[in-house]
Amino acid sequence: MEKTQFTPYIPADRITPEFTATSVITGIILAIVFGAANAYLGLRVGMTISASIPAAVIAMGVTRIILKKNSILESNMVQTIGSAGESVAAGAIFTIPALFLWAKEGLIGEPSLLTISLITVCGAVLGVLFMIPLRNSIIVQEHGTLPYPEAQACTEVLLSGEKDNSGAKAIFAGMGFSAVVKFVIDGLKLVQGAISVPIGFLKTEFATEIYPAVIGVGYICGIKISSYLFAGGILAWFVLIPAIITFGGSSTIFPATASIKELYENGGAGAIWSSYIRYIGAGALAAAGIISLIKSLPLIVRTFTSALGGLSKSAANGADRTEKDIDIKFVLAGCAVIAVAIWLLPPIQAGIISAILIVIFGFFFATVSSKMVGLVGSSNNPVSGMAIATILISTILLKVSGDTGSHGMVSAITIGSIICVVAALAGDMSQDLKTGFLLGATPRKQQIGELIGAVVSALSIGGVLILLDKAWGFGSSELSAPQATLMKLVTEGVMDGNLPWAFVFLGVFITIAAEIVRIPSLAVAIGIYLPLELTAPIMIGGVIRHAIESRNKDSAKENSSGVLFSSGLIAGEGIIGIILALITVLGLDGAIDLSSANTGTVGGVVVLALIVAAITKFALVKARK
Repeated sequence: MEKTQFTPYIPADRITPEFTATSVITGIILAIVFGAANAYLGLRVGMTISASIPAAVIAMGVTRIILKKNSILESNMVQTIGSAGESVAAGAIFTIPALFLWAKEGLIGEPSLLTISLITVCGAVLGVLFMIPLRNSIIVQEHGTLPYPEAQACTEVLLSGEKDNSGAKAIFAGMGFSAVVKFVIDGLKLVQGAISVPIGFLKTEFATEIYPAVIGVGYICGIKISSYLFAGGILAWFVLIPAIITFGGSSTIFPATASIKELYENGGAGAIWSSYIRYIGAGALAAAGIISLIKSLPLIVRTFTSALGGLSKSAANGADRTEKDIDIKFVLAGCAVIAVAIWLLPPIQAGIISAILIVIFGFFFATVSSKMVGLVGSSNNPVSGMAIATILISTILLKVSGDTGSHGMVSAITIGSIICVVAALAGDMSQDLKTGFLLGATPRKQQIGELIGAVVSALSIGGVLILLDKAWGFGSSELSAPQATLMKLVTEGVMDGNLPWAFVFLGVFITIAAEIVRIPSLAVAIGIYLPLELTAPIMIGGVIRHAIESRNKDSAKENSSGVLFSSGLIAGEGIIGIILALITVLGLDGAIDLSSANTGTVGGVVVLALIVAAITKFALVKARK
């Protein structure tokens, strides 16, 4: 394919500030903040948000409003470095908490900060290096073919900074509002974090959290994805749980050790969800992830073949500034060093087979991720599906090779962790390089910036995970870590054969039924797997956005202030969540605990109404404009 003639916003012959101390330092701060915030969010609800657009807005606000600078490429460098934190966090939280869960069960020692850092750094560096030779083939040669929706949105945000700074104000307002609400609920404990209503005749309950971040997730996702998630929740909590209780009676069914009647009487519908529904959800999620990969196989093969063909065209020393990549020799040397490190470094606990699998799967899924993101955006990139497929295949191969027991399971999760980070970061980097391509950035400088952001985020995420685990514990009601729990169940099931397969296959066939009627099975599967108190507020957020867009038809096409405000809600709550975790670990949480004055359900309803009103206000202001 011939290179599409394209003139970027900043021509190749024009030199403007780009890779500066200001852009690097600001980008590093954003990478750490977005990494921590998304780690907290993902461990709670099993979903993360793309940080590219919020990072672009904040970058534009910081460089133009606060620092009074006027270089769009400098702002782009800030968002390039800053958005790396979200991708590293997503890859880490989907897998590494499984190691903490095994440590609690006494199977292995608790993973150290060094172990987590080495695993994430290896994945982060490989994710960046694998994407560098793919840039020419995927970003340049397929310009006009791959839309890269979020890259185009970031470009528009940065270009709009030339005229208007209202987007940054919306994000900062959301961060402040969310921080206050989160501190009132989980810090001062003046208000309950969830509202629950028992439904006796169905032997279940309706529950919803009132945290701003989860409602913000729903607003960003929109009504379609939110409704699919909620449909899965309805199926789990208003069909499957009542059916299990009604037909199970006094029976004791594996994996539970008490009768279904006792479980319900002592723990309510939540005990049934914990004992049975999460296995149904695990089967549904695994099947949905694998089906999504199977459906994409033709696209994957074409992408991989095209990318291999484009390797020789990667411009290390192109004539133009906008064609210069990091030298391919450095890329190959870096990949070799990381592969040897994975093989030989004791803290990683992986052998030569694991190193080979990581290199093969890593480059393959980096290619797939970059192309998928170009078509559907980072938010819809099936990273968890790739991780599940990797862990399934890796566990089988390790078991066949004789690497069994706890060591084999740790190796499988290590492989999955590195591949998950690789896929997530490659997808994010392709968006950033596309934004740079449209604006006229220097690829080599962006790639160096991405390496900096990825490594810094990888080094900081281990501390965040350890802090959150010490504060609340993975697998708890505060941090359910749904994706990591799923990876743990899959690994144990393949290695030991001890999964309740009947419940797992119930989930598999629910996914197959959803696929037959052409319903997005992955979203429904997540809804089954998550507690209803998480899918319900996501639905509330989706309904708010639908109502706004139904009232104002043109607002659906805009870069809505409501979306930016919701992004701020997620970032603000994540930051306060990390701060509260630190307070808890230091033993200072009792000093701010005012739970004796808790307003109960009434206070929860009032806070929920305030959140809905705040999102609506910002969305309507933009719509009127």
